[in-house]
Amino acid sequence: MSDNNQPIYILPEGSKRDQGKSAQRLNIMAAKIVAETIRTTLGPMGMDKMLVDTLGDVIVTNDGVTILKEMQIEHPAAKMVVEIAKTQEDEVGDGTTTAVVLAGEFLKNAEKLLDDGIHPTVITKGFRIAADESQRILKAYAKDIKLSDEDLILSIANTAMTGKGAEFDREHLSKIILEAVKFVVNVDGTKVDLNRDSIKIEKRLGDGVEDTELVRGIILDKEIVHSGMPKKVKDAKILLLDIPLEIKETEIDAKIQITDPSQLQSFLDNEEKMLKSIVTKIANSGANVVFCQKGIDDYVQHLLAKNNIIAARRVKRSDIEKLALSTGAQVSSSLDELGKLGIAEVVEEVRVADDDMIYVRECKNPKVVTILVRGGTEHVVDEIKRVIEDAIGDISAALKVGKVIPGAAASEMELIKALEKFAQTLPGREQLAVKAFAKSLEIIPKTLAENAGLDPIDVLTELKSAHDKGEIHAGINVFTGKVMDAWKEDVIEPLKIKTQAIKSASAVAMMILRIDDVIASGEAPQSSKDQPED
Repeated sequence: MSDNNQPIYILPEGSKRDQGKSAQRLNIMAAKIVAETIRTTLGPMGMDKMLVDTLGDVIVTNDGVTILKEMQIEHPAAKMVVEIAKTQEDEVGDGTTTAVVLAGEFLKNAEKLLDDGIHPTVITKGFRIAADESQRILKAYAKDIKLSDEDLILSIANTAMTGKGAEFDREHLSKIILEAVKFVVNVDGTKVDLNRDSIKIEKRLGDGVEDTELVRGIILDKEIVHSGMPKKVKDAKILLLDIPLEIKETEIDAKIQITDPSQLQSFLDNEEKMLKSIVTKIANSGANVVFCQKGIDDYVQHLLAKNNIIAARRVKRSDIEKLALSTGAQVSSSLDELGKLGIAEVVEEVRVADDDMIYVRECKNPKVVTILVRGGTEHVVDEIKRVIEDAIGDISAALKVGKVIPGAAASEMELIKALEKFAQTLPGREQLAVKAFAKSLEIIPKTLAENAGLDPIDVLTELKSAHDKGEIHAGINVFTGKVMDAWKEDVIEPLKIKTQAIKSASAVAMMILRIDDVIASGEAPQSSKDQPED
């Protein structure tokens, strides 16, 4: 007769399992810790984090997604929160900290509802209703923006840079970004599209941030291949090649048998003739600049130099594609059928901070331009690059959607007010979830105040009072501690920063709330091959 008390094992040895409330609490705690970690970086007065990797490399930043990527988070629920930051970065390019902080606060307030005995399904249903209503409220609240609204675009760039490493040079950088955007933006009727990759960002140590410049074309981190070539060519005709300018090697091992010296000379003469024909074809095309994705034979370099043709080799594929967009050239895959040549006013080799770089300047109608970032230290240059990428992402998101909203927590306060009113129309317990969702949004003005050394309760009270009086653009001026009209003070953000952050944060909060069982597998058993020998 079998023993009915015998335990049944259905999971591998070493597996760990958390169920019910324990699983929910642990997941919520992990998400809250991630949010708390980067919360201090939010806003113009946010602090920076110093991240040191195993090799001793240092990153100093207050960019949410950069911090989370470098932290190497292991907890599965915490990883889900990190994914929000990555999504926000891909979709908008900014607002990563906002998204993560909101997710942590949604879960914190949901936990209170769980403690009151409300089922997770009811909470997630209420959160979904609130998230959908938030999208509608924000779209109605937003204002239109067009490419011709240059002052608004400058305000978006300035807002994105406030409180980051570029604070003191933001006016200069904003103008550079606006000029870059005007060159590369695509307008199709009412539809405006800005590909963030169309603005290439190169960085070099030396000089100050104020020396950052816009090049109407491309800067290549390359040098001219031969010392005999000119260092500068005006009225450049540019040939782009993705084939090697050298004798092709056979795909299989080949053996050439030579029985007398004349045969060797004949072989060398033939090789020289082939290389000369390569240069003749290039010269006949009218090109005076060649950018090659592959290698260039030494003799070909010499012949090109004799023809006063500039050349660079092993140019990255991505740079070749950008050169094509910038100069109007076609990439050629055969010397017998050369594509259209690109045009630039000047191609020159310039020494920048002990490195030679090739500038392709003053392209006629460039679809790709370059911003060369300068700064005193590696950390400064890296942070300025991140800040510029954020600003470009904000402008791109604003122009694509065509809507902007005031920052400084003005939009959150108006959204809280509208959601609380909306919650009154709902029957049942979903109303409590919508109210909790609305209350969670208070974390943004509270955090902005805390990071500026202000009293969050006083700030929240003053903001609520202003919005109750109908001041729909009232936000917090973190520098003075007073309530201001964010729109009049030019604190402007793209609508998509908020809609995407709320969408992502609420989605991950709902997913974590629905998890009631976490099963972590034990270590994989060692195979017999891995077992130590006796």
